[in-house]
Amino acid sequence: MRVAITADHNGVAMKERLVAELGMRGHEVDDRAAHVGSEVVDYPPLCEDVCRQVVSGAADFAIVVGGSGSGEAMCCNKIRGIRAALCLDLWVTEVARANNDANVLVTGAKAIAPDYAVLILDRWLSTQFRGERHAERLAQIEKLERGESLLP
Repeated sequence: MRVAITADHNGVAMKERLVAELGMRGHEVDDRAAHVGSEVVDYPPLCEDVCRQVVSGAADFAIVVGGSGSGEAMCCNKIRGIRAALCLDLWVTEVARANNDANVLVTGAKAIAPDYAVLILDRWLSTQFRGERHAERLAQIEKLERGESLLP
């Protein structure tokens, strides 16, 4: 699998751990974070960059690590075709993949421990989209992205 990954200054260490874990599992990793350490950087351009990799097909999915992950998830979801999920626990991670076919995993380095982030990554990688009634909901999300109303 091809994975684009990035992090702001809060998530550098966790991102490095996830890059190593992905590499050990044989995935092709594109580390798009151009900074290291505690140099403060704004996350919106980082989010746009990895999301554009997913939308273009250059990556199968993306990972964004921030402090809480909340702002990053909001930012990612502004990009048409992106279904970013803030994953801070295993259940939400599984639902995000199985029911919502999320294509961007967002997490928070200040919200969870690095070892737990690896468990979340494993759940993300091992969960497949269920389709069926969930596919109908994705079609509705796509209509909203196009500016169409779902209301009668």
